[in-house]
Amino acid sequence: MVPMRKMHPLILSLLLFCSAIATAQSPVVFKTTTGKVDILSDAPLEVINAYSNELRGVIDTSNHSFAFTISVMTIKGFNGPLQREHFQENYMESHLYPVATFTGKIIEVINYSVAGTYEVRAKGVLNIHGVRQERIIKATINITPEGVDVQSKFNVTLIDHGIKIPRIVYQKIAPEITVTIGAKLIPEQ
Repeated sequence: MVPMRKMHPLILSLLLFCSAIATAQSPVVFKTTTGKVDILSDAPLEVINAYSNELRGVIDTSNHSFAFTISVMTIKGFNGPLQREHFQENYMESHLYPVATFTGKIIEVINYSVAGTYEVRAKGVLNIHGVRQERIIKATINITPEGVDVQSKFNVTLIDHGIKIPRIVYQKIAPEITVTIGAKLIPEQ
């Protein structure tokens, strides 16, 4: 029989080990306020690039949910100030629809305590220009000791979100826009 004095460090070590495992697998909320969104319109007569570095997002590992939002007014770039003004006022109508959002759940179950790169599908509602559309969007999640990196590239069809392009500029604005997302989310403190 092991005396109580010798058992104590062994039990303490075992408890610390179990505690570390429980902590590593406990639910965590990851957040960002500086994610990047790149927007590309590749039309026959003109290529338009726009971006924002103010994507806000959260991933809650307890229920695999996520929410990302961007203020439409933070989108910059374009081929000139007049083009940006038309984007804000005429197409996105940012005075009526100031934010675009994507909320839902990550389909694949990931262990966020294990570093690695995972290909996942995010199922949720994409809300652009006040029109909500259910989507499944593929993404790459890279888990690091510092947090979670999320990368995604997908297309948005303007007509699906009630965005109308006047006939006069139809050859200058693509009917389908490519959106690229990049965000580093860190654990909430």
